[in-house]
Amino acid sequence: MAEIKNYTLNFGPQHPAAHGVLRLVLELDGEVIQRADPHIGLLHRATEKLAESKTYIQTLPYMDRLDYMSMMCNESAYCLAIEKMLGLEVPIRAQYIRVMFSEITRMLNHLLWVGAHALDCGAMTVMLYAFREREDLFDMYEAVSGARMHAAYFRPGGVYRDLPDTMARHQPNKVRSARSIEQRNHNRNGSLLDFIDDFTQRFPTYLDEYHTLLTENRIWKQRTVGIGVVTPERALNLGFSGPMLRGSGVAWDLRKQQPYDVYDRLDFDIPVGKTGDSYDRYLVRMEEMRQSNRIIKQCVDWLRANPGPVITDNHKIAPPDRESMKTNMEELIHHFKLFTEGFCVPEGEAYAAIEHPKGEFGIYLISDGANKPYRMKIRPPAFVHLAALNEMGKGHMIADAVAIIGTMDIVFGEVDR
Repeated sequence: MAEIKNYTLNFGPQHPAAHGVLRLVLELDGEVIQRADPHIGLLHRATEKLAESKTYIQTLPYMDRLDYMSMMCNESAYCLAIEKMLGLEVPIRAQYIRVMFSEITRMLNHLLWVGAHALDCGAMTVMLYAFREREDLFDMYEAVSGARMHAAYFRPGGVYRDLPDTMARHQPNKVRSARSIEQRNHNRNGSLLDFIDDFTQRFPTYLDEYHTLLTENRIWKQRTVGIGVVTPERALNLGFSGPMLRGSGVAWDLRKQQPYDVYDRLDFDIPVGKTGDSYDRYLVRMEEMRQSNRIIKQCVDWLRANPGPVITDNHKIAPPDRESMKTNMEELIHHFKLFTEGFCVPEGEAYAAIEHPKGEFGIYLISDGANKPYRMKIRPPAFVHLAALNEMGKGHMIADAVAIIGTMDIVFGEVDR
């Protein structure tokens, strides 16, 4: 009688549920996974090496392109590392703006995650709902930076510019009636802060809609409950962070444990799971969106009441305003030298980490005193989580591998950085 052997299957690199250029080599016994071997490096972008030949400010837009679902959060860690080395004081208003946009980014990330994860598991409607809300959040990005995704808005010493007093409005066209356009513009008549405030009031209702679609859905629970269970001890040993760690019941969040910017001034809770399965990680991320909404509301209230500068007045680090640059020779020289040579950072090294939507995102910089980093090392959360795929997938079915990759929230820009 012929001996039955395990067989090997390629999952990806162009798999709709791979969330990037992932080639997963699965060793199967029937439909049960015996071993899962992630092959990475197919996307390799050389971001860390490119940084060595770019000035500090030129490297900043590369951060947006690492995890392209969490653009401003990546910028935040990079700016914090530079500010630590320069000993730079960031204006308090800029810190509140950074926190507000970091939480807007967290919602952008989690909305795409819940939509894509549900789609991977066979539920389509959630994706359409999530993208409806993402449009409003992208409009907030566009209002401050001019770009809907790759903003380059956070800068060493603060943020690029203050919040605008007006929002872009929908214009009349042949397709929509004047009444329809007026309805679409009802929350765009004020400033950006008014628009964000309106969104924070609407968002809890949208979140309840997602819960109605998924949380008690029998098929969703069959696909996620008991899938990819990780104990708290194992999660710590594997280097998990963010929702992957909190889903296993470990209440570790850098916004509380190692506060940066103004997180220590804000009131919010850290959700944790109990069983460490995919369902718990789903619930943690859903509650995180509710807490982000709370943080954004507090930032809006503070920013309304407290005007002030949004970037350092050290013009060797940040450019002078346009009026000064065009009327003052000194400021013109500062502007010219900043955008041609950049600024020099004192010799030394620094590590700055933030609570990224996916976990701990860190930037380690070494400076030799020049205007470019001597070395840069990025610590991305998804790379660490992907390493646990073999352990989490063993004994599950092929279809469960899709659910496990989904629950990890992987983006390959930061894995193959």
